[in-house]
Amino acid sequence: MRQPIIGVIGAASVAAAGYETGRQVGRLIAEANAVLVCGGLGGIMEAACRGACEAGGQTLGLLPGPDAVAANPWVTLPLPTNLGHARNVIIAHTAQALIAVEGEYGTLSEMAIGLKLGKPVVALDSWPDLPGVIYATNPAEAVERALGGIGMGG
Repeated sequence: MRQPIIGVIGAASVAAAGYETGRQVGRLIAEANAVLVCGGLGGIMEAACRGACEAGGQTLGLLPGPDAVAANPWVTLPLPTNLGHARNVIIAHTAQALIAVEGEYGTLSEMAIGLKLGKPVVALDSWPDLPGVIYATNPAEAVERALGGIGMGG
């Protein structure tokens, strides 16, 4: 059986508290034996990848540019797309569920695409009051709701 793929989306610039939240989300994804997919750069993406790697998990980074070396050091499989923001569509299609941690307009675009595709989108300290989004109050609840949304527990 294939491992579930959970997307973690969020801003490339993040404060210490947001970084730690992202790291916890990544760790919990790995502990659930799921693969983490993200945009592969810094901020929330780096934090989540770090948490997943520290827990022995796999991380897939769909990079906006042409070079794998641009990936954060915690991406185990960097995939350069050279698509810029258009790679957000690929992230939303690849993930079975998405967890948004904080975030800006790029995160909002990924959330909207995920919702349009009918995928569970969980928000943790991210865009409030969006129809169809599942809101969580902590990393454990966010991961539980994402996995539960794809029939993998929760």
